[in-house]
Amino acid sequence: MKKDFIIITAIILFVAILFSGTKIQSVEQYQLTHIDDITANSKTVTLEIESKSLLSNESLLKPELRAYLPTDGVVLEKKEYVLRNGDTAFDLLQRATRYHQIQMEYQGANDNAFKSAYIQGINYLYEFSAGSQSGWMYAVNGEFPNVGVSRYLLKDGDEVQFKYTINLGDDIGGGQ
Repeated sequence: MKKDFIIITAIILFVAILFSGTKIQSVEQYQLTHIDDITANSKTVTLEIESKSLLSNESLLKPELRAYLPTDGVVLEKKEYVLRNGDTAFDLLQRATRYHQIQMEYQGANDNAFKSAYIQGINYLYEFSAGSQSGWMYAVNGEFPNVGVSRYLLKDGDEVQFKYTINLGDDIGGGQ
């Protein structure tokens, strides 16, 4: 009798929660849901992801990847995001790609000699997808930092761009 009472109580409690409108989320889901909650006091940064260098050089792109090249070259148009304490350019990219459900693959900071995350691919466009000198680079406020993406600390008002290069950055203004 006591066992039946506990089971019935648990079922009633579960049904009450289910129909009360309570939305159960993980911490990550909650943070992603509130990514754009910008207030007057918020520190913000912008992010843009583009592959425009491929538009006039589409023949360099592996044929099976051409479907992932946006017709205007813009993977993510310039958007404003809340800057969180300690955010790096990588943190911003990772948060935005998750929120907008854009594929992104990277190598972790502990897996390479530079001790920084390395962006391998965004939107299924990878390093070497358009030749041996192609891949992703990033710029902050129009400058290409000489530090890895997960080591660059952002400041209020920074404008971050991730750009696909086909010529080690020379084609996008980031050549050495």
